[in-house]
Amino acid sequence: MVTQTRVHLHTLVLLSFLVHLSQPVCVDLPSGTEAVLGRPMTLTCISCMKREEVKAKTRVDWYYMIKNDTKVPATHMLKYENDEKVISDGPFKGRLKWKGSQDLQDISIEILNITYNDSGFYVCHVQREFDFNFFTHSVNIEKNITLKVNEKASDDPTALYSEIMMYVLLVFLTFWLLVEMVYCYRKISKSDEQAQDTATNYLAIPSEQKDNPAAPVTE
Repeated sequence: MVTQTRVHLHTLVLLSFLVHLSQPVCVDLPSGTEAVLGRPMTLTCISCMKREEVKAKTRVDWYYMIKNDTKVPATHMLKYENDEKVISDGPFKGRLKWKGSQDLQDISIEILNITYNDSGFYVCHVQREFDFNFFTHSVNIEKNITLKVNEKASDDPTALYSEIMMYVLLVFLTFWLLVEMVYCYRKISKSDEQAQDTATNYLAIPSEQKDNPAAPVTE
């Protein structure tokens, strides 16, 4: 009985671990900085909220600045607020896609048909207003991305190693889960067999006593 209880507890811990892994997690990832001429390019901007239970009103603005030219003012590219996307007139009109998530922690954009003129500095500006019932608190966050446009894609060994390690980790976790499931199944089966043997031996005791009656006592 104690062994079976341990198996159940072990299974519950394993399931809790798997549920924890399946929960969505916000990870602040850096954006790519090299684009290929004529191809789409995603500019990644992540703004994680530490307290998801607090309601927040979010406004996102994307800006573009020409590289090595501080005299030219920044060009407003896109505004996202109240589930509405507004793309400003300019060189990016008709070439922008909103890639953000529904909770506005991922506020990335995608530029289609990259040209050499798209090289430069990009600014992701996030303004949040948190509602704490009694007062509101505003937070402004800016992230800068320097983009370089190449004619051909360059080999990135870091990305290749990261992808390989990701697949290795997935295979290891899958194998570990299968081993744990087989281990728990064998423990439960062994515990059931022991319980059945104990019950059989207990029920067999009276019949043996009946088959072998005690010898009569003679004077």
